[in-house]
This record gives sequence, structure tokens and C-alpha cells, in this order.
Amino acid sequence: MKEPRLWIPAAWLLHLAAWLLPTVKATEYAGRLIGWKAFRLAACGVWPCKGIEFQAWYHEVLATVSVLTTVLFILGSPWVVLRGSRSLRKRSAWVAFAAFIFNAHWIFIFGSEWFDLTIGYYCWWFSFLLLATGLFYLSGQNRAEPIQN
Repeated sequence: MKEPRLWIPAAWLLHLAAWLLPTVKATEYAGRLIGWKAFRLAACGVWPCKGIEFQAWYHEVLATVSVLTTVLFILGSPWVVLRGSRSLRKRSAWVAFAAFIFNAHWIFIFGSEWFDLTIGYYCWWFSFLLLATGLFYLSGQNRAEPIQN
């Protein structure tokens, strides 16, 4: 993708698709757990769910931070892209990249069952990398200059 302005819409579309695609094979949830339901379960640490308990306190913390990265992606990235300064875009790019690295923890939490993670998880995860890449491109451009084709 040579066109820098395509990275961010691609990240947003991938993130949107992740909400509708299966994220994990979960036998206790009758098959596959789609993205928005996985988000809801991850949010159980701060938004209580009946009958849901985390195996360890740090799983609850990791899930809650993942929820925060998703909320920042959804609420923060449009504002940063449309209204943010170059320095804010660069800092946000680093935050998105850190979220990409951090959210890899799900692969490690699943351990030997990491293959239960499905396309929705990977779309969600890679959307952070695409967003970071797009923001790095945008932070290198002067806001007053139009994007060259």
C-alpha cells in the first residue's frame, strides 16, 4: 500500500470486521465466540458478568487493558486522525504499536490452545498495527500540506 491514507481506513475496516467475525472457538459458548461477545467477556473485569470469573487476577487485568486499547482505538483514533497535531499523531502511533504488542498476550494466555483463536482475533490484533503504520505516515506529513498521490 503506497497510499498512506489507505492504512487508517483499512485499520478501521479490519477492526469493524473483527466485531462480527468469530474470535475464538469456545465450547462453553456453543461454538465460536464473535468479536463483540469476546469484547463483552473481556470487559467482565470492570463491567460484571453473571457467572463469569477469571482464572487469575492478572487475567482480569490483561483483559481489562485489552478492552481499554479497543475503546481507545474506537474513540481516539478518529479524533487523532481528523484533529490531531503531528506530535499527537506520532505519540498515538506509538500507543497503537504498543497496543499491538500488548494484545499478543492472548496468544500466550491460550498457551497450547492458541489455535483456538480465529480470524476475528487476528483482524482485531492486526488493526492496531495498521493504525500505527498509518499514524506514523500521517505524523511525518505537515498538516497544511495535502497528501500527494
